[in-house]
Amino acid sequence: MIEREILASIILDFQRGEFPPLIKRELNVNLDLPLKRAIVIMGPRRCGKTYYLYYLIKRLIKEGLKREQILYVNFEDPRLINLSVKDLVLLMDVFFEILPENKRRKIWLFFDEIQSIPNWEIFIRSILDKENANVFITGSSSKLLSKEIATSLRGRTLNYLLLPFSLNEFLEARGISKERYLSSEEKARFRNAFMEYFAHGGYPEAVFYPLERRRILQEIVEVTIYRDIVERYKIRNIKVIKLLFNYLINAKEFSVHKYFNFLKSLNIKVSKNSLYNYLNYLNDAFIFFPLHRFSYSLKEIEQSVPKVYCVDNGLIEIIVGDNKGKKFENLVFLTLLRRGFEPNRDMFFYSLNGGEVDFAIKEGNKITSLIQACYDILEYRTKEREINSLIRAGEKLRCKNLYVITLDYESQETYGNHKIEFIPLWKWALTTEPLLP
Repeated sequence: MIEREILASIILDFQRGEFPPLIKRELNVNLDLPLKRAIVIMGPRRCGKTYYLYYLIKRLIKEGLKREQILYVNFEDPRLINLSVKDLVLLMDVFFEILPENKRRKIWLFFDEIQSIPNWEIFIRSILDKENANVFITGSSSKLLSKEIATSLRGRTLNYLLLPFSLNEFLEARGISKERYLSSEEKARFRNAFMEYFAHGGYPEAVFYPLERRRILQEIVEVTIYRDIVERYKIRNIKVIKLLFNYLINAKEFSVHKYFNFLKSLNIKVSKNSLYNYLNYLNDAFIFFPLHRFSYSLKEIEQSVPKVYCVDNGLIEIIVGDNKGKKFENLVFLTLLRRGFEPNRDMFFYSLNGGEVDFAIKEGNKITSLIQACYDILEYRTKEREINSLIRAGEKLRCKNLYVITLDYESQETYGNHKIEFIPLWKWALTTEPLLP
């Protein structure tokens, strides 16, 4: 069992420590829920979950809450290795011992990366049942968190997804103006900043330390592979995971059958079931997001070969290089993801004979918006192909809301009975409204 002095030191370190500089994030979380539910912030490693908790804490203090009413613990602190549920109970005992007045008033508890502790969910449920407390939890694995939540904490959580910086957050970090009217110099700075974000993504460390960006992103890949996949799931075939990671970054779509045959041609032995599991592990770590073809048949959706998107363009850059078309479509996907559209629930792609629509947005049982992502819409044959697919899909799915996200072309054009809105990616990404009428 951990020593009380270590727990006391961790509690007091937070009480007396300074906050680092913080960037306001777009994710909006209710800080004072009337319901007895834990707030769960999930997302990939190094996307800023710890700093987001600091941001929420700073907001509370600015709104008048006493710092003494707050407990923050990062369970990846090396002093807290091999904690048990009994240690978590002891943590609360020490907190109330140091600050006894908290027994009589509401408290706010922030537990960072708690999922590494066995049976943590039993402790959280006990807190929700017995204490006058608001609880905030972070984690880097949707599978581990959802598994425990589905048992002991079913109906007792509200889940939020935090990703690396959005364009808005990137510009905030760089001090770039987003005003409607800009001088020529400001416009040039804005354009350069957008193209940097487009090329290199929004992992916070990589944004703040651009000279070390490549090294930082490579280290994120290594940590993700080893800690979130290899160690967590006790995988012995590390070579296959590394090959799969690079394959998915490069791929437009992913067929387990084709990849299995590819590995077979290299004399690498692995079962198809293992490959399905590895893909799920990478999805659970919020690194890759499979997106299936829309159909009114659930079976057809599940059996379709998914397209694959990556959590950040920076990872594409260090492995694939300057593939502008791939990065452009990936950034449109991430913008939709930030707007709350969940892949394979209310966001799909759609294909028809001789054409494809990149994103189909579903609301209820109806497709309400169709979206093409097109980096070079000014090339005539490209524009004709994209528009033709969009119109045909709109007619087949009875959807009138047709959009093309472009690099910087803006227009509203009519083709027969169909209106198509062309929106620059930077302009759309800076809005906070979803792309729905």
